[in-house]
Parts: sequence; C-alpha cells; structure tokens
Amino acid sequence: MRIALTGGGATVDRLIDHAVEAEADGFSGVWYPGGGGALDPLVLLPLVGRATTRIGLGTSIVQTYTRHPVLMAQQAATVGAALDDASRVTLGVGVSHRPVIEGMYGLDYGSNARHLREYLTVLAALLRDGRVSHAGDEYVANADLGSRPAEPLGLVVAALAPRSLAAAGELADGTITWMANAHAVESLIAPTIRSAASAAGRPDPRVVVGLPVAVTDDEAAGREAAARQFTIYGTLPNYQRVLAAGGVSSPAEAAIVGTEDQVGDAIARLFAAGATEVWAAPFPVGDDRKTSRQRTRALLRELVAG
Repeated sequence: MRIALTGGGATVDRLIDHAVEAEADGFSGVWYPGGGGALDPLVLLPLVGRATTRIGLGTSIVQTYTRHPVLMAQQAATVGAALDDASRVTLGVGVSHRPVIEGMYGLDYGSNARHLREYLTVLAALLRDGRVSHAGDEYVANADLGSRPAEPLGLVVAALAPRSLAAAGELADGTITWMANAHAVESLIAPTIRSAASAAGRPDPRVVVGLPVAVTDDEAAGREAAARQFTIYGTLPNYQRVLAAGGVSSPAEAAIVGTEDQVGDAIARLFAAGATEVWAAPFPVGDDRKTSRQRTRALLRELVAG
C-alpha cells in the first residue's frame, strides 16, 4: 500500500527528522500544508529533500491565488534543482476557499473555476516545457525558465468538484483530496478525473486521498476528538460538498477511526474505491496523546510493510 503522512513537527529540525523517520519506515511520501501556516512548504522541501534519498515530497496545498503561476513554476523548479531526483517532488496546488482568499487576502474568488483552468494551463506548460506563451481572461504569461526540466515535477490539484476535477484530469497529473471518504472517491472523484484524463489522452491520474486517522478501542471518543480538531472543515462550502458526496455530514464522520482491523479495512476500501495513494493524518485520542499517535503510526507502518 502506498501510504503517505502529513509532515509534522514544531520546528524545521523536527520536520526534517520526521521525514527521515517516515522514509526509514517505508512510507511513500510526506505532504506539507501550505495554506495559512507560518512555514512555506516550497522553502521547506529542499531542506527535507536533501536529508532524505527516496521518499516522495509534496505540498498539500500551495494556494494559487497568492502566487502567479510563473512564480510558482520558478519556485517549484528551484526545489527540483536542489534534489538529485526531482521526480520525488509533487507540487500540489489549489484555489483554497472564498473566506480565505477574499477575507484574508482581499482577492476576488468569483471566477475560481476559470482561474484554476488558466492557472494550470500556464503552470503545467512551464513545468513540462520550461516555457509558456498564454493570453487569457485571468492571466497573461510569456516566460522562459531557461531550460526544459530534465525530470518534470509532479503536479496534482486539490479538486473536489466536477469542474475542478475535469481541469485536473486534463491539465495535471492527478488530484489530492481532503475529507473525501471511500464513497466520495468511488462515486465522484475517481471516475470524473479519470474520464477527463482519458478524453485528453493523458495517463491514468494519481488520486491521493487525505483523511484524518486514529486507531483506538473507543470509536465514540475518537469521533469526538475528530469533531474538536477538524470542525473548521465542515464550515467551508467546498468541503461540505465533498462530505455530502460521501454521504456524511461532518469531518468527524469522514475520519477513519477504530481498532487496527477497522482502520485497516477502511484504508483498503479507499484503494478499492480508486485511490492510488492514501495520505494519512494521524490525530490523538485520549489523554495520552503520544501513545495514541504511536499506536496509529504502528498500524500504518504495518500496512505499508504488508
């Protein structure tokens, strides 16, 4: 099983150590958040990449609105150039949410679907060919990065709605989701993006599925802990839609919670539904947070090894 983790640690040194440990344990990748945090993942990735040798490294996600696609491509290309194997790096991008883009940055979120398609058109061309000439409603870009990348970085999109999934399938290498359960993956995400990729003559897309995960004998307590930690996602329209597509009404219901057998079965269902990689975000249950996290990590490590 290809199982990745959320990059964790309160300091840069701890983040690097976490990635080294994840690589030693056989995890397929580590994903670093880019929205609203203090640390910029595109600055962090070269540091983590030089401390590791083979584990995949990705952003989940970098917001599109706050970085022109030419700047995003330059930054991503710099990350790739810092590593011996640029193919280890996957750039995950997304339009974020109206309250963030309009409330925090004062930008217009009204044309987000058109914005995403044009953004990907420019960004994908630069990552693939090293140059682009584009004039559209959202962006004008005439740029040459100076060389064609020897090993193009991966590009995935935080896509939770049909139009964004179609753009991701046509223009990117796949999608990375959050709060999409197995039913949402099987009924909406996987078939939509695969149909778009096929129509565009592209390879089968990556479907990276991210969910909170906790191994516990007290499922009710686990759901309560998930409700406290992840409530914010249930207030955002983009996540409300994907939760509804999964037949649930809250992040606590979407989270993977239960005993080792229950969690293992739930992760297996994600792969059966169409996931190509599961991005697990362990969260603690109960007063002994360290032991709780260790139990979840131990199961994930067993699943990777098995």
